[in-house]
Amino acid sequence: MNRLEFKKDKYRKARGGYSRFLKVSCERCGHFLALYQKDGPGPLKRMYLDRIFAPGTLVNLKELPLKKIPPLRCQNCKQVIGLPFLYKKEERHSFRLFEGSVSKKIVKVIR
Repeated sequence: MNRLEFKKDKYRKARGGYSRFLKVSCERCGHFLALYQKDGPGPLKRMYLDRIFAPGTLVNLKELPLKKIPPLRCQNCKQVIGLPFLYKKEERHSFRLFEGSVSKKIVKVIR
C-alpha cells in the first residue's frame, strides 16, 4: 500500500482532529467502493468528495459541478449506495449514503 497522509484542514480541526482511513464496501456484495478519510466520531452518513482517496474514478469527481456527478453505485452489483448533494453547512460536495448500504473497516496507515 502506498504511503497515505491525512488531509489536515479546517474541517479536520472542526471535528476535533481525530481522523482515520476507512475501506468502504458495498453491504450487499462486499465489493470495494472507496478508501475514505473519516474525520471525527459518529456514523458514516455522507462521504465528502475531497476525502475520497481511491479509486481514481471517484477521486476525480471533486472537480465536476454537482449536476454532473453520478450517483454512487457499486461497480459489481449495481446497487445505488448514495446520491450526490451539497452539504450546505460547509458548502462541500458529498455523497449522502443510504442507511445500511455500506460496510466499513478501519485501515492502518503506513507512516
